[in-house]
Amino acid sequence: MTTLSRPPADPSAPRPGAGDHFKNWLLFGLQDAKGIHQGPGAVSDSHLKKHTWWQVMCLTGVDYFSTLGYQPAIAALAAGVISPLATLVLVAVTLLGALPVYRRVAGESPRGEGSIAMLERLLPRWGGKLLVLMLLGFAATDFMITMTLSAADATAHAIENPFAPDWMQGQNVAVTLVLLAMLSAVFLRGFKEAIGVAVVLVGLYLGLNVIVVVTTIFEVIGHPVAVDNWWLALTTQHGNPLMVVGIALLVFPKLALGLSGFETGVAVMPQIRGHATDTEVSPEGRIKGARRLLTTAAVIMSAFLVTTSFTTVVLIPEQEFQPGGQANGRALAYLAHEYLGNGFGTVYDLSTIAILWFAGASAMAGLLNLVPRYLPRYGMAPEWARAVRPLVLVFTFVGFLITWLFDADVDAQGGAYATGVLVLMTSAAVAVTFSARSKRQRKRTIGFGIIAVVFIYTTVANIFERPEGIRIAALFILGIIVISLLSRIRRSFELHATHVRMDTPALEFLAANETGPIAIIAHEPLRLSAQAYRDKLTSAIEVSHLPLDYQALFLEVVVDDSSDFETELEVRGVVRHGYQILEVHGPVVPNTIASVLLHIRDVTGLMPHIYFRWTEGNPFTNLLRFLAFGEGEIAPVTREVLREAEPDVTRRPWVHVG
Repeated sequence: MTTLSRPPADPSAPRPGAGDHFKNWLLFGLQDAKGIHQGPGAVSDSHLKKHTWWQVMCLTGVDYFSTLGYQPAIAALAAGVISPLATLVLVAVTLLGALPVYRRVAGESPRGEGSIAMLERLLPRWGGKLLVLMLLGFAATDFMITMTLSAADATAHAIENPFAPDWMQGQNVAVTLVLLAMLSAVFLRGFKEAIGVAVVLVGLYLGLNVIVVVTTIFEVIGHPVAVDNWWLALTTQHGNPLMVVGIALLVFPKLALGLSGFETGVAVMPQIRGHATDTEVSPEGRIKGARRLLTTAAVIMSAFLVTTSFTTVVLIPEQEFQPGGQANGRALAYLAHEYLGNGFGTVYDLSTIAILWFAGASAMAGLLNLVPRYLPRYGMAPEWARAVRPLVLVFTFVGFLITWLFDADVDAQGGAYATGVLVLMTSAAVAVTFSARSKRQRKRTIGFGIIAVVFIYTTVANIFERPEGIRIAALFILGIIVISLLSRIRRSFELHATHVRMDTPALEFLAANETGPIAIIAHEPLRLSAQAYRDKLTSAIEVSHLPLDYQALFLEVVVDDSSDFETELEVRGVVRHGYQILEVHGPVVPNTIASVLLHIRDVTGLMPHIYFRWTEGNPFTNLLRFLAFGEGEIAPVTREVLREAEPDVTRRPWVHVG
């Protein structure tokens, strides 16, 4: 005896064509990819494997630590001989500003929502949604430029290697596109065990950087003339020490790339293994681990930034930092080849290329988890956006476009990257300031307020210095807002309820009718006088020919926040002025009514009939009111929502209008 795992195929059924196979492959796994793409934004789940905080630090470190591949060169090009002093200012901002802010964010968003969710709670309704969409635009800028800039810098390391074949020279765009295509192919196939790979890459990369830093420090000590030349250039160009400090304070925003990594550090929190006593409400172990992660990563990165900014400026000729120079975008690799030989330098190049490419993987994972976190909940994502592969193709296309527009130039993309990073950090500083104020923590409010001012200054200075960054971010913001609003309009006639519950009185009202149909009168909750209910009942009896002895059952929808989309409905049975009323709170009147009617049909097995009056006013104006405020043309929209939700007309609740 055998058991079939599935019924035999119908031989008369048409075979699926190539197009059907491609569509099934493309839309495979419409559920989110939290178990596959363990990157920034991954959502916690009880069955998913958790990791120690230092292992998760390596996951965010492929983004944060990989900036060593290009940060020293960008700093030297932007700030010149002042680069080491400007880097000290950057480190102070990191340890005294960004670190306290994100330690607070970790405590208030332990599920990895980050500062965006904190700000979302501060602004209700459409204002909050619009703010989130704008911040998502900056986050998209951050992640997309991370992909393209990291791939471009990996290309620079590959091409400048002395063993690179001649045909690669001048092919920066082509090689970068190949790296992005390889990244896309990995995600299209499926991407697992990201943390295990990240631990190996980060451990190897940091170990090689320690060797380079120690070697170059000894080289500087052994050649004091080089230090004297640097100091002479510093004092000659910029005068007295106070002037040097002032200029360092002014130019440090150019080094803002060294601040990246904190937002992703909070986003990967769900991957951290907490204490056995942790709960979803109070995951103290996870929060403690996240704070260790942030602190350790910041201290490690600060040490590397200070040492490398000094050794690179002292040991590398200024002209080598310029476009076309051997140290442009790869200062530490230049030192590795110069002082440790081409063999070690090649190993360093390969390690740098690997971690930069994997930083793109981390950014891609962040995008794939960021989109489902907010947009579907707002009804602002197309249905195919729930699948991983279409999003991968979209992000890859955008990455190709950015690479082509910027000619795979690392320096040219730095402004857009810094803008995305700084805006997110500024939003975090503002969020924790308001959080401390709401909890009446006066000293912390002042402290976080000062940090917020510093980040606002840094962001504004970066925008004025490199305006192309805000232009790129504006394009991302505009694209997200337009696509989101069009998607919201297109999905306006869908059911919004994720669940419908009815309390005992509501069920008792329905149980009184044993034979059906169940007649329900729609009523506006703003008119609650006894006369209003009496007039509505009289009108329904006269216009819709209800029985004179009809026991009235009213349905009232109270609109709380019309900007919400997915929501759980709680239906309460109340008695007001002797009339039985089903009261429910929801974001949109027609969609909420349709959800309640379908639930009543399924619970009782009887067909509900809903009775409306025609809405006064211009139909177009009423449609706009429905889209923006959840009200307006109620009756025809309710019927349309029911038609889309229930194709079988014999099972569809009836809508009467008079």
